Amino acid sequence: MSKAILAKENILLNASLGSKEEAIRLTGSILVDKGYVAADYIEKMLEREELTSTYMGNFVAIPHGTEDSKAYVMESGISFIQVPQGVDFGNGNIVKLLIGIAGKDNEHLDILSSIAIVCSEEENIEKLVSAKSADEILAIFEEVN
Repeated sequence: MSKAILAKENILLNASLGSKEEAIRLTGSILVDKGYVAADYIEKMLEREELTSTYMGNFVAIPHGTEDSKAYVMESGISFIQVPQGVDFGNGNIVKLLIGIAGKDNEHLDILSSIAIVCSEEENIEKLVSAKSADEILAIFEEVN
């Protein structure tokens, strides 16, 4: 995964979030603040969550926009939020890692496969949840790719 897509300034550590909606909004706002997407993309992320949960198992959720949100994506990017205490995504699913993605053209598929490789290993999840710096998080993703 290229560094431009997951940059140190896109990583938020030790967040405390009260709800799934708050979690998705924060994940999206990093993408907006860094210029990857237009502000309307956040509503599309919430819409996507209504259609089907972005909870992936293993304490990970990957909020992203709906199929028709591509017009709001200016360039591919990832936001990463670590929530050590977890946030409830419904149905007893607790999320400790939020990975927001915006993919230009079909780049989101490559981004998703990189994330899936990292997040399929429980050991990586534990390292990501307990990481104390953005550099540690970047290193875990770089090891795999």
